[in-house]
Amino acid sequence: MSKRDHGGGLDAAVAAYGGVRSDWLDLSTGINPVPYPVGEITAGAWTALPDQGAMDRLLAAARVFWNVPDGAEVVAANGASALIAAMPHVWDGTRVSIPAPTYNEHAAAFAANGWQVGERGDVHVVVHPNNPDGRVWGDAPSARSIVIDESFCDVMPEASHVARAVHPDTVILKSFGKFWGLAGARLGFAICAPEIAQKLRDQLGPWAVAGPALEIGARALEDVAWAEATRDRLATDAKRLDDLVGWDLVGGTDLFRTYAVPDAAATQDKLARGHVWSRIFPYSKTWIRLGLPAPDQWDQLEAAL
Repeated sequence: MSKRDHGGGLDAAVAAYGGVRSDWLDLSTGINPVPYPVGEITAGAWTALPDQGAMDRLLAAARVFWNVPDGAEVVAANGASALIAAMPHVWDGTRVSIPAPTYNEHAAAFAANGWQVGERGDVHVVVHPNNPDGRVWGDAPSARSIVIDESFCDVMPEASHVARAVHPDTVILKSFGKFWGLAGARLGFAICAPEIAQKLRDQLGPWAVAGPALEIGARALEDVAWAEATRDRLATDAKRLDDLVGWDLVGGTDLFRTYAVPDAAATQDKLARGHVWSRIFPYSKTWIRLGLPAPDQWDQLEAAL
């Protein structure tokens, strides 16, 4: 299988442009640069198999945080990517429609399981807001079944489609790592009808989430004040980034911004010489995407520009 296009890959950038990892500012992903303060993790979270009590606490916190409607269930997994990989096994069908450009793991997951990816399908997948251009979706297009990936929607909770999760033909996906800045915890959620939830649990098997992630996830989802303050900070920093770079804004969210420049590869190269790593795309010669710098990293970005 050919390598899939993603952000990250900082080791390769360091090898190509020099320095050490600690010298670099990685803006190639859309991960909150000010992560949720993890705090201390109990010893048992590391040493014991995850128990049901810890999972129940996490799922209860998720229901409250995302205002999950009665009649829908929440399934937690080892990252949203694990749930994306499971989606082809949830539905009956052979064709899936996925509007492009968008996050490429959806098409890869269905194609790897023999589905035909095209403009029309038995299943429709949308990323809301979309990665990388930030498009938001209103009423989803007609399809027998729909997957709505809301991995970046926690910066704009009022736009969530979570109320649709009561329908037996809908799955809402949520990512923990991006908004809370803890991608390494590997935690994701599916919000869906009971029948689909059971199919997912059967595929994921026991202990689908590591003990430390159960503890961290529950603690973070229960901290509503942190989430509200974080949304305000991200909105301020997204505008600051727009003003600093001065490029034409294609779109994005408050976690990442996609711009149009005359030559994306040349711009990425220029930034990399200042040890700032960015994201460009194989389907566009002009689009470049930047995540947000941490509070102490803005000077490095400005110098690279």
